[in-house]
Amino acid sequence: MAKTTICLGAVLILLGILGFVSTGSHAPTALIPAFVGLVLSVLGFLALTDDAKKRMLYMHIAVTIGLLGFLGTGWSIVNYIQMTIRGRQFPHPIAVEEKAAMAVVLLFFVLLSVQSFISARRTRT
Repeated sequence: MAKTTICLGAVLILLGILGFVSTGSHAPTALIPAFVGLVLSVLGFLALTDDAKKRMLYMHIAVTIGLLGFLGTGWSIVNYIQMTIRGRQFPHPIAVEEKAAMAVVLLFFVLLSVQSFISARRTRT
């Protein structure tokens, strides 16, 4: 799961960089996915250890950050659907798209992590 965390962190870093460039490099808030991705990647690298307790700690911190990130951006999925299907206008459509993409990546990460935690728990008992 640590390697998956690193990969999804890299996806978020790329998303943040692409969002920043697509806004004309003047909106630093477009880099928020990159910062979250960087934190997740670092935690993923730290979880690449043989010590099971440290690995569990780092992965639980990572999934907590992922869950908080999803809760902070989750509503943007609804905004993105309204923007694309219903034609609703937003002042910064790139921000809506970027936040929705971040929410989807983080939701995917949290679901994979929970599945991994359940599987590890079953294996231990």
